[in-house]
Order: sequence, then structure tokens, then C-alpha cells
Amino acid sequence: MVTMRIAMVGTRGVPARYGGFETAVEEVGRRLVERGHEVVVYCRTVPGQSDRATEHLGMRLVHLPAVRKRSLETLSHSALSIAHLVGHRTDAAFVFNAANAPLLPLLRLARIPVATHVDGLEWKRAKWSGAGQRFYRIAESLAVRWSDALIADAVGISDYYAHEFGARTALLTYGAPLISPGADRLVELGLEPGGYHLVVARFEPENHVDVIVDGYVRSRATKPLVVVGSAPYSDEYTAAVHDLADGRVRFLGGIWDQTQLDQLYANAYTYLHGHSVGGTNPSLLRAIGAGAAVLAYDVEFNSEVVEDAGRYFTDADDVARLVDAAEADPQATRHAGTRARRCAARYDWDRVADGYERLTERLAARDFPRRRPSGRRQEATGEVVPLTELLVPVAALPVEDLGTLPLSPHRAITGGAQQ
Repeated sequence: MVTMRIAMVGTRGVPARYGGFETAVEEVGRRLVERGHEVVVYCRTVPGQSDRATEHLGMRLVHLPAVRKRSLETLSHSALSIAHLVGHRTDAAFVFNAANAPLLPLLRLARIPVATHVDGLEWKRAKWSGAGQRFYRIAESLAVRWSDALIADAVGISDYYAHEFGARTALLTYGAPLISPGADRLVELGLEPGGYHLVVARFEPENHVDVIVDGYVRSRATKPLVVVGSAPYSDEYTAAVHDLADGRVRFLGGIWDQTQLDQLYANAYTYLHGHSVGGTNPSLLRAIGAGAAVLAYDVEFNSEVVEDAGRYFTDADDVARLVDAAEADPQATRHAGTRARRCAARYDWDRVADGYERLTERLAARDFPRRRPSGRRQEATGEVVPLTELLVPVAALPVEDLGTLPLSPHRAITGGAQQ
């Protein structure tokens, strides 16, 4: 086996304490190290941080600062990271977040092959103003034009880039670890197994925490609603969510102890998931891996994961109805959790790492089309590319090795690099 040098850029870094990107970097990076590769992860420093380890699970860490302003934090840190990377070359780079696309020409000039993990539809997030939304729309186009390959973590995101840009993506999901963590840490929170409904989410409008709390309050539920999460830039929204609550709702803030958080997932009566604009969500995967019965916001990213094991809502009245129905039928709720856990078997970190390794091999060998897509949206050009032409499997990256299974015949998405 040839040892490859691989850079992971654009996240907060590891150890993973924040979100899906960081979890993916940690889980994939450590597996690539175990297979003999050299992995460097660029980590974002925070004010007052004293622990700046140089290694984590075999990955080499480079710590760099960022501008502490929401609109500049990601891009400023990534700019410093890429500047460092240009002077410390690797065989391939994975850049997470399409927002970093304006920096990709630096990697191309340095002849470092790059795959961009485009994440979800960031421009739909309520936290971005008109200018922010325009930036993300432009960044998507630049990622298509300037990346050597694109990575999507959900079929819905693959479909979006196919229809919008005529661009292929490698479908590399996240893993859903099957966990049975016990329940001993619940006593610290005054909770009992099966005795509460659970929400785990950042407090942002597109995660619909307000809809969940409002709907729960309208229900006749006797089990409390436990809300885990916060948001550093959303004080107004957070206050609005708290104003909707009644005495049955308990806000725990952020919980960073993974064992305790896993126990909350595993022992929840139901898990309510309101995320609507991202791709495959790690919190939802964690919940189904723990066997939680899922009530999810009705978008394709969520139904793609939970399929018919979940129940779906679009407004507060739906939430109230689903919560009441769940409490009225404990046997059906337990059965839903069992079926959700079976869905988790489709999301395996080892297979996800296989996909990253194969894509790295292609990047390092420069086995990708020299001609890039234009990055123009097909709606603007009038150009339509037949979907069947975009879903032809690429032999080097078969779909069965990319960490997920085809969901239906028309969605047997390729794992190939974009063209």
C-alpha cells in the first residue's frame, strides 16, 4: 500500500466537540491513519485555549486562529490554513464547507489536488442576511468550478448539484455507530430511562426548535421535553424558544460529555429532529444508532435516513399530534426505535473511510477530468443535463463502498468524482 499525505481543512478540528464536519474528520482521519496514511488536521484556536495538542488519534494537528465574527470566522481560519498547507504540501486535501471555495485557486496554483465537501444548503439558513445568502450561492458555483472533486453527504445534496450545475459528486455519508451506553449518567440530570422526549440541536430557525417546543406545549404529554443545545450567535431566537416553553420543558444547554449525551439518545422515549437544510445530520444518525424512536421534520434529508421507521412533522400541530400518539402507544414507539436502529446499519464509518481513501488515491494520481464544469447554474443558462447521465457509476468508486446503500432505483447515486 502506498502511504499518502492527506490534509483536512475548513473545520474547527479535532477532538470532535462541535458538529458533523468535526466528527467526520475524526472518524475518517483516524481510520486513514490506521491504514498507514499521514493525516494533518487544521484546528481553529479559541480565546483562552490552553490545550493545543500536536497529535490526536495519530493525526497531526496544526492550530491556527480565526477572526471572531460569524461572517468571517470560517473563511479567515481556512485562509491561514491553506497558506500553511501551500508551504507544507500534501498529496491531497479535503476542504470542508463550500464557503471556503474562494480560497481554492491557492491550492490549484500549488498543484495540490482538492475535494470540497459542500455540506448542506447554507444559503437557506436564516442566520445569513441577503449578502450572506448571495455569498453562499456564489461559493457553491466556485466550489463546482474550482474543485477537482465534490463530496456530498446525502442523496438530496447530490441531486441538488446534479440539477443545479450538472456536476457529479462523491456520495460520502457519515457513520451511525450502534451504541448501548447504559443509563447511569441520567441520574445527574434527574431523568429516568424512557421518561422524556429529547431534542438535540443548535438554536437556529432552520432547526425548528421553536416549532418543536411550541408543538410539545400544545400536546397533552406527561413526559417532559428535554432540550439540549445552544447557539453563540442567536440570542434573540433562543429567547423566543424559551418564551414558548411551559413547565414541562427542560433546557439543559450544551452537553459536551459524549457518554452522557449518548445515554440521553439511548433512553429517550422519542427523539425530535427539526433540521431542514443540511445534508445527512450526525445527531440524527447518533439517535437511530441508539435506537431512539424518531419524530423528524419532513424533508428528504431526514426521510432518506430514517425512511418509514420515522414519523414526520411540518408544523407545531403535527408535533403535538405525534407526541400525543407516541405516548398513547408505548409498544408502537418501542417498535419504531427498533426499526430506526436497523436503518443505522446502512451508515458505517469503515465504509465511509473506504470512500475517502479511494477518492484520495484518485486525487493523488490526478485521475480526474481536466475540464471543469462552468459553475453556472443550469436555470440561468437554460442548459439541462439528463439526470441519467449524471448517475453513471465510476468504477474506481463503486456505490457499495461509499458508506451508504442506494435508496431506490432512481437514486443509485454514483460515488465518482465530479466531471
